[in-house]
Amino acid sequence: MVRCSLQTHGGLLPVKRLSAAQRFRFLLPLVALVIASALSAEDVTPERLNQADKEPDNWLTYGGTYRAWRYSPLDQINASNVQKLSVAWAFQFGDVQGGLQCTPLVADGVMYVVGPNNRVFALDAATGKKLWSYFYKHQEGTQFRYGHFSRGLALGHGNVYLGSLDNYVVALDAKTGEENWKVNVEDSKKYGCSITGAPLVVKDIVIVGSTGGDSAHRGHLVAYEGKTGKMRWRFNTVPGPGEKGNESWLGDSWKFGGGATWMTGSYDPELDLLYWGVGNPAADFYGEARKGTNLYTDCAIALKPDTGELAWYFQEIPHDVWDYDSAYECILVDLPVNGKVRKLLIHPNKGGYIWVLDRTNGEFVSGWKFMDNLNWSTGLDAKGIPVGRREPVPDVPIFICPSISGARSWNQASYNPKTGLLYNIGIEWCTELTARKQEMKEGEFAMAGTFPTKPLPSGRVITHLDAHDPITGKKEWSHESRYALLASILSTGGSLVFTGDPEGIFFALDARSGTKLWSFNTGAGHRGSPITYAVNGKQYIATPSGGGGAVYDGLTEVWPEAKDFVAGATLFVFTLP
Repeated sequence: MVRCSLQTHGGLLPVKRLSAAQRFRFLLPLVALVIASALSAEDVTPERLNQADKEPDNWLTYGGTYRAWRYSPLDQINASNVQKLSVAWAFQFGDVQGGLQCTPLVADGVMYVVGPNNRVFALDAATGKKLWSYFYKHQEGTQFRYGHFSRGLALGHGNVYLGSLDNYVVALDAKTGEENWKVNVEDSKKYGCSITGAPLVVKDIVIVGSTGGDSAHRGHLVAYEGKTGKMRWRFNTVPGPGEKGNESWLGDSWKFGGGATWMTGSYDPELDLLYWGVGNPAADFYGEARKGTNLYTDCAIALKPDTGELAWYFQEIPHDVWDYDSAYECILVDLPVNGKVRKLLIHPNKGGYIWVLDRTNGEFVSGWKFMDNLNWSTGLDAKGIPVGRREPVPDVPIFICPSISGARSWNQASYNPKTGLLYNIGIEWCTELTARKQEMKEGEFAMAGTFPTKPLPSGRVITHLDAHDPITGKKEWSHESRYALLASILSTGGSLVFTGDPEGIFFALDARSGTKLWSFNTGAGHRGSPITYAVNGKQYIATPSGGGGAVYDGLTEVWPEAKDFVAGATLFVFTLP
């Protein structure tokens, strides 16, 4: 009898020759795997992105869909069986600088991830096998002023899009990882900016924002043609002379105005509007040199994606002097308000408030605070503007809450349409802020003060993951954590809420009650964004593990033991047996 051998990790095993039928059954899964691997971002068309909610097996864009819900209807893993979750595979990135802060993307069985220092990988989403890798080469002299981390990628037009830490946009062939084009947004060494957020593909363009709001630099959004890299438009978040809004800046302070767009926006295909959050003005704490409301810093803005024209804006904190920037996610929901369904935008802010706006025109609908110990403002007026402001006086310390690290960091909330609840994190901590006069020099840090993190007057720091009514803020339940929760939230159709903590504990809560149902220690803290997807009918949960960045590294100011938290950069993927 003719025999063949099978290679295993332990050597060769003899096996009998298979019949034709047996060979067909044996090869069928392999053929399916090859087909799945061949299908890549080339097939992620604008039409698919517009209807990403109809593809629950995939995670096609940063927030899951353009609506940024970070929700999946997948329910194979659910509250009744989540206790059985176990590791399916894990992938190490080989570089731990800045930790692993990404949102993995999945398209047709292929996962795309980016790690520290702009290392990009394509993996088999079912097994973790590496399909290709790309290690970006930064320009000589790159300063990495805002860190070595990257928060995500974008898919479309046959490409995987990367924003680099030296301020380039790179289009990689989704099948091979080869560079298709590369374009410089602007000189990172001169202007002190980088791209840490995920790009966003809308129709035939890819849109990127950048850091630099703390570097006395004028912020912007830039759109490039997805296939060629040719610049389509540029929107300056700080208007210059002759542009509407320039009158809100004193003298030439607009030149150094800040307004970074360092996170990722959202898009409504029906309204054809692009939504983005804009960061703080510069200098952060010394506002005397930039008197005025400082448009369009601390705004939610809506742009027309074909031209970059401003459709509307809503400024949440005029003349911000606390670094409570508004760069966070724009969550798009259609919900009843006073008996009428309205198209809404939910926008969390570093300062502890959530604004609910009409996304057709920017009209204020409601606002509520998501932390208890907020003292920089006494509330919002009928127009949604903070009142009772406690502003720093130069050279005089002021105790403000929340900390300038935020009542919540950039890690994103999740909206679950099955429960009707918004899941969001609140951190009760404070800052002893002392503002100081500082001469502005573009490209150099312009915080203009000192800002050590402090506990509450009680001596405690309290972190809570809460379930809220998204319009009124009514709290349905709250789960308290020992340390500040700095990873994004994922909610699912299986009545589950997932996130991780800085110690390395990745855990699941019941979405309706907040009861803790399952946990797993990944060995390193969590600072990224979990997702869920399915391959060949099997659901997986993926989470980045490995903390880093300014807020994470600053935990030692209130938790000295945080110095012992282990660094890492590993992607863990879980499934049911």
